[in-house]
Amino acid sequence: IGCRQIEAKEKAGFVLNETQWRSAAAVALSQEAAGRRLERGACTEQEEYDDDGSADDTEEATFPPHFMWGTATAAYQIEGAWNEDGKGMSIWDCQSHTLGEVINGDTGDNACDHYHRIEEDVQLMVNMGLKYYRLSLSWPRILPNGFATHVNKKGIAFYNKLIDTLVACGIQPVVTLYHWDLPLALQVQHDGWLNPKIIVPAFEDYARICFERFGDRVNYWITINEPWCIAWLGYGTGEHAPGRRHSPGHEPYLAAHSLLLAHANAVALYRAEFNPKGTGKIGITLNADWCEPLPTEDLEARQANARAAERAMLFNLGWFADPIYRGKYPAEMRATCGDRLPRFTDEERALVMNSNDFFGLNHYSTNYGAPTPPSTAKTSSYATDVEVAMSSDPSWAKTDMGWNVVPFGFRKLVEWIHARYDPTGGIIVTENGCAVHEPTKEMALKDEFRIKYYHDYLTELQRAVDSGVDVRGYFAWSMMDNFEWAFGYSKRFGLHHVDYETLKRSPKASARWFTLVVKANHILPII
Repeated sequence: IGCRQIEAKEKAGFVLNETQWRSAAAVALSQEAAGRRLERGACTEQEEYDDDGSADDTEEATFPPHFMWGTATAAYQIEGAWNEDGKGMSIWDCQSHTLGEVINGDTGDNACDHYHRIEEDVQLMVNMGLKYYRLSLSWPRILPNGFATHVNKKGIAFYNKLIDTLVACGIQPVVTLYHWDLPLALQVQHDGWLNPKIIVPAFEDYARICFERFGDRVNYWITINEPWCIAWLGYGTGEHAPGRRHSPGHEPYLAAHSLLLAHANAVALYRAEFNPKGTGKIGITLNADWCEPLPTEDLEARQANARAAERAMLFNLGWFADPIYRGKYPAEMRATCGDRLPRFTDEERALVMNSNDFFGLNHYSTNYGAPTPPSTAKTSSYATDVEVAMSSDPSWAKTDMGWNVVPFGFRKLVEWIHARYDPTGGIIVTENGCAVHEPTKEMALKDEFRIKYYHDYLTELQRAVDSGVDVRGYFAWSMMDNFEWAFGYSKRFGLHHVDYETLKRSPKASARWFTLVVKANHILPII
């Protein structure tokens, strides 16, 4: 029995040490005796295996009971099938097909072909023992022109199949309504997120259809992923779709305002019509790096750097979190931007305020912050409005994205959120992870750098939890290598390696390590 269990592990691509082999055999024996080996629809349950003994060590600090462990992906980054079965075009279809906008001319046309590989990919999650999986829905796959006047039945069928497969395998779907792939028609014909009179009700109609069609099996909803990236990278720098860059001091603020109103209207709809008993949860996911004051021996400069770091946090995370938890934009933003920063009506303020059932957080990195003089440029820009210069410590390691690896920043960030907002429903880390340079499959499968990143970041998260910060979940980004937006396929974040020629998935060492962490509900040593 133990040999069969170990053989199953090896076929799944996991390599166990001698102690883990013995543990796997013992678990298999006990489960076989209890008659607990199951076949569930499209997935086969992966029987559990232990680590080197620490999983049962009661002296280890553990995460809270019922902690949400999962992995995450996004529709455009993995689905492919960009023009199949009635799907409409998205702004990322357009962006990636525009010469010079994506490295190597890569597109999401095929991506990881998840559209045709639901069972295979869900089985990877079963192999890891996951109980949660964060996915996103493609708005143009469901509503090809962005409006509810035409619902694509095949798009609905695809997501029904995906959700049904997850549920059959004991995995709860955490569903994001919008992860950047806006229907192209809404952008071209109606200016996208710059036109709240069109986009806000269109998003509410889209949300309604999703709640109606999938809500009986989905208990966790995320309205919008990383509005900061949408507003600034899409409507400021132009490096993300829709690629607008000619008004960086105005359009990002207009887009952000529309995003907040769309989020709030979708939440109000869900609470009133689809979740009257409050059993489901809905919120927005915000991204934030931590800004640490630039160290200095000079007392006056140290105080100035501390103010600058706080200002950076408010212009980044506070831009979206303050309206939700405090009812208005940060005073620092209003003082700098004036009327360039839109204002909420009393009705809108009431709608946006308290529109989160949890605080969704994506975090990757940390920078030092120090003040810069107010800009004298004739053209305004969000970048100069912040008035903070970012820098790094030369001792900090960097990911393949060039982002600093600073685990203590993770702890300080969630502590800051807890202190400033004290969010109802706690914090759910909906993304955290790193890109690693993996030019060959052999290197990818031995991703020690990624394991250390996860280990060290989770250690700091554990410290925050132990100090009283209410953190209720953690989702690793990403379940598999995928299309990394403007970087195409040149950056790999996955726990599973994807061969983009054959589309074969292979679990990396980090997948094995994370599997054991999920089972143990505490951080394991790096073996």
